[in-house]
Amino acid sequence: MHKNHGPVYYGDYLELNKLLDTQNPLSKKYGDEAHDETLFIVVHQVYELWFKQILHELNSIKSIFSVDKVEESFLSTVCSRLERIKKVQTLLLGQLEVMETMTPMDFLEFRDLLVPASGFQSVQFREIEILLGLSTNQRKEVDREYFLGRLNEQDKERLLKIEKEPTLFSALEKWLERMPFTFNAEFDFWSEYQSCVEDMLCGDELTVLDNMATLPPKALEIQKANLQSTRDTFETLFNSDEYNKLVKEGKRRLSQKATLNALFVLLYRDEPILTLPYTVLAHLMDIDENFTTWRYKHALMAHRMLGTKIGTGGSSGHQYLKGAADNNRSFIDLFNLSTFIIPRSQRPVLPEKLKTAMNFNYRD
Repeated sequence: MHKNHGPVYYGDYLELNKLLDTQNPLSKKYGDEAHDETLFIVVHQVYELWFKQILHELNSIKSIFSVDKVEESFLSTVCSRLERIKKVQTLLLGQLEVMETMTPMDFLEFRDLLVPASGFQSVQFREIEILLGLSTNQRKEVDREYFLGRLNEQDKERLLKIEKEPTLFSALEKWLERMPFTFNAEFDFWSEYQSCVEDMLCGDELTVLDNMATLPPKALEIQKANLQSTRDTFETLFNSDEYNKLVKEGKRRLSQKATLNALFVLLYRDEPILTLPYTVLAHLMDIDENFTTWRYKHALMAHRMLGTKIGTGGSSGHQYLKGAADNNRSFIDLFNLSTFIIPRSQRPVLPEKLKTAMNFNYRD
C-alpha cells in the first residue's frame, strides 16, 4: 500500500486543466463555431479514454494467461476484469444515444472539416481488436493495405509491431490446450463423447425411419439431408485433417485441441473446478457480442446521420460498418460450440475418481 507524502488537489491529480483544454472545434477557426462539434469531440475523446481502460484490462488478463501454468486462484481476477470490460461496453453503447441527439443537419455543419479523419484511425480500438485475435490481415470487408493506409507512419508501425506479439486470443488457446481431465489411463473423454454423439445421431435416424409412413417423400429427403449434414459437421470436430483444412480456410480459428477442451468445459461447467473456466469463456463471448452490437448500432447511427454518403475516411460509410459488424468477430469458435452440445442426460459419465478430483473436498 502506497502512502500519501503530501496534500493532493483534485484538479491537479486529474490534470483537468490539460484535459479540459483539448476540446477545440475546427469550425471555430473558420468562422462561426458549429455548436454540436463540441459534443462530437467530447464523445470521441471519452471513447478513447474507455478504450485505454479496456486495453489496460486486456493486457493484464493476457499476462495472467501467458504463463505455462495458470493458477486457479487467478481466474477470479480474470473474471472480475472481464466483467469490468463488459460494464465499460455498456457505457460505449450508451454514448451512441448521446451522439444521436445531434441531427444530420447539425453534423453537416462541420463534417467536411473532418475529412479524411475517420474511426479507421482509432489506433486504440484497432489494438483492442488485435489483442482479441483479429489482426489486420484477418479483417473482412476492407483491403488490408487500404486499412493500414489510413494511418500515419507512427500508428501504422505501432500496430504492425503489436501484431507480431502474442495476443490474448493465442494465450487463451494455449491455456485451453493445457486443460486437464479429458484424458488419462482410465478415461478418454473424446472417445466417450464420440460414442455418445453416434448414439444420439443413430437415435435421430431411427426417429426419421419411424415416421417414414407419415412424411411426404420430399420432407423425408430433407430430414435425411439434415441428418447427414449434422453427421458431417460432427465429423469435422473429430477428424484432424478435416479440422486443419477448415483452419487453413479461415473457417475455424481455435486449434482442434483447444476447441475440444473448451467443449468439455461447456459440457461439464457445473463441476466446481470448471465453473470459473466456463465463466471466462462466457465473458469472452459476451464481450465479442457487445462489440458486435456496438458496431451494428454505430452502423445504424451512420445511416441515420449520412444516409448512403461515403464516410469521412473514404469507406462506404453505413455499408462498411454493417459489413464489419457481420464479419469481424474474435471468438466465433466459442459461439459455434453450441453446435456440438448434447443433452446432459447423454453426456459421458465421468469416473468417480475424476469427479472427486474436480470437486471441493472438505475434511473434518
